[in-house]
Amino acid sequence: MAHDVRVVTEAELRAVVALDLETVDVIEAAFAALASGRVVMPPILSMELAEANGEVDVKTAYIPGFDGFAIKVSPGFFDNPLLGLPSLNGLMILFSAKTGLVETVFLDNGYLTDIRTAAAGAVAARHLARSEIETAGVIGTGVQARLQMKAAHLVRPFSRLLVHGRDAAKARACAEELAAELGIEADAVDAETCVRESQLVVTTTPARDPVVHADWLHPGLHITAMGSDQAGKNEIAPEALAAADLYVCDRVSQCEVSGELEAAHAAGLLMDRTPPELGEIVAGTHPGRTDATQVTICDLTGTGAQDTAIASHVSTRLSGAGTLVRA
Repeated sequence: MAHDVRVVTEAELRAVVALDLETVDVIEAAFAALASGRVVMPPILSMELAEANGEVDVKTAYIPGFDGFAIKVSPGFFDNPLLGLPSLNGLMILFSAKTGLVETVFLDNGYLTDIRTAAAGAVAARHLARSEIETAGVIGTGVQARLQMKAAHLVRPFSRLLVHGRDAAKARACAEELAAELGIEADAVDAETCVRESQLVVTTTPARDPVVHADWLHPGLHITAMGSDQAGKNEIAPEALAAADLYVCDRVSQCEVSGELEAAHAAGLLMDRTPPELGEIVAGTHPGRTDATQVTICDLTGTGAQDTAIASHVSTRLSGAGTLVRA
């Protein structure tokens, strides 16, 4: 029997949902749900297309109590900027959790992934960073680097920003843009300075060799690693993970195969303990930062629960947006 499917474009989505504290709270609730043990979330389906310098991830999760569940397809083709195209795009599909029928197709070009990923960084900062942050740093200069700093500023307002990128011109441009938007001081610096002089650092690169080293860690530092979401990626030196007072995963099973924990295990480190998950910190079943001098690291590979949460949230705000298609 035919039914109506709503098709929503990126422009329509941008009109109804943004990176704000409400979005951060939605993603925070998704992490808390993960800690309940009741979420159904299969392993990430991941495919690397080395010849095209590309990769594709497929993520999904069912959260009990939600009317729907999302399946997200997220391609990343990193030579696209040479063609005048964005590196990341994709779409989400929201299904009914009662009938399995398609309810909404979000042709978001990766927008929902961008803001839910940035919101996850804010959740990590809210629960693991010091309460007072003067200087924040970001390693990376792309869309996610910018969004991560905007998200961090929502929950831990800072007055100074340090930006590091392989391309110095892009780092300066990123710093200037964020300085103007956030009303702060911002500078482009080398990676070591970025880490040593910041209390909160976010890494947003596709690096396969560490961009943060253990001897750069200092009391009171929090690092959120966002870039390692495929086997072989590695932004944080394994020795830094071992040296941290608290190392937290979004999902341990994912971090073991596609996050920073993969590299740590390959180096023979952290083999004797299972890290806590961010949802446990959010839910209060595991302590987060307990001392302003602690060094904390959060490893975020991205979860299907975040996708279902953001898609469900957007669905409630669509009103008349989108086009109904008879399916």
